[in-house]
Amino acid sequence: MNLVIKPVLFGPITQLLTMKGLPLRGALSDNRLQILPDAGIVVHHGKIFEYGNYKELRYQYDSAEKVEFTTDVVVLPGFIDCHTHLCWAGSRASDFSMRNAGLSYLEIAESGGGIWDTVTQTREASKEHLLNHILYRTSRMKSWGVTTAEVKSGYGLSVDEEIRLLRIINEAAKLADIDIIPTCLAAHTTPKDYFGSAAMYLTEVINHVLPIVKSELLSNRVDIFVERSAFDVSGAYDFLTNAKALGFDLSIHADQFTTGGSTLGVKLGAISLDHLEASTDSEIHAVATSDCVAVALPGASIGLGGPFAPARKLLDSGGILAIASDWNPGSAPMGDLIIQASILAVNQKLSMSEVLSGVTFRAAHALGLSDRGIIHEDMIADFQSYDTSDYREILYQQGLLKPSGVWKNGVKIYESKLG
Repeated sequence: MNLVIKPVLFGPITQLLTMKGLPLRGALSDNRLQILPDAGIVVHHGKIFEYGNYKELRYQYDSAEKVEFTTDVVVLPGFIDCHTHLCWAGSRASDFSMRNAGLSYLEIAESGGGIWDTVTQTREASKEHLLNHILYRTSRMKSWGVTTAEVKSGYGLSVDEEIRLLRIINEAAKLADIDIIPTCLAAHTTPKDYFGSAAMYLTEVINHVLPIVKSELLSNRVDIFVERSAFDVSGAYDFLTNAKALGFDLSIHADQFTTGGSTLGVKLGAISLDHLEASTDSEIHAVATSDCVAVALPGASIGLGGPFAPARKLLDSGGILAIASDWNPGSAPMGDLIIQASILAVNQKLSMSEVLSGVTFRAAHALGLSDRGIIHEDMIADFQSYDTSDYREILYQQGLLKPSGVWKNGVKIYESKLG
């Protein structure tokens, strides 16, 4: 016998931020936000079935199951963190200490720190260790309102290790409460124990890593770090062209310290260009007038004590701006998306609607996802509640105000113990 699953009515909601009707690109003022008072959401089979006035919905869905809020709450879509490096072992606290003492990135790397330190510790870690730590990190993320997170490989840096990490990330995706979108970042940097050139390493990734990733459906996304300390524009062009021919979506770590990566990404039609702290007016114009999503990573700016991505200029030039945490052990160890986004907002003078768009539907677009980030019919029922009557408190409190509840596909995955 087939079981009939009843709709579930959530409400009453003091303010419902749907994020509906906002453009994908360009600057936004807060008066464009759709804020529904005294609202309700009807969820059926894991999707938004209807939303609107709570009293009307309660009358219409009298026999539905009810999830009632007894205090003032603001509800908005679950956050989408579209750039993270959650699969790692060990710590880089020594790097942080040395960096704050005035040592350069190169000096830290020469002393045994840097990416290679994490690669060494990650290679030595067991599958169980890495899997448990990904799940621990995603568990923290859900308590911060994140319901979808991209997760990169990149700390294996060999054929076998990169495939191992992607398999672990995919296993974590089956176990985590939130959605995980895997990305292949085998082209993070040339491994120290590789005795060929950077170009030869990229060829090895193309010939021996990407075919396995494709055949095992480990990821449909490829990323590369385009930088003088990693891979130059010429080598990245050949690599990305081959990856695109294999059917992968392209993402680039671009313009973090020097320019070149964003121009390449625009030329190749990358889905996202991430970092952009070094972008000049020329790069900003090129990115903003393209279909590439500019992904600001304030966590790296905070962690390194460097400049922020030119988010204000990108938006004013008509660009698509997403905001992500870049959670990683080296440059962005904090991981809390809304703390970082709130700080970026102050630095770049971003409106509430620009920030919230950047961590919801615009971030979804950076991952090629069109089924989330908005409260609307047929969208995935990923949303979160805050114990406040004013949505502006979320960013005003700069991360101090956390969600009281988080729902994934209409099922509660987190409830605050503070209330």
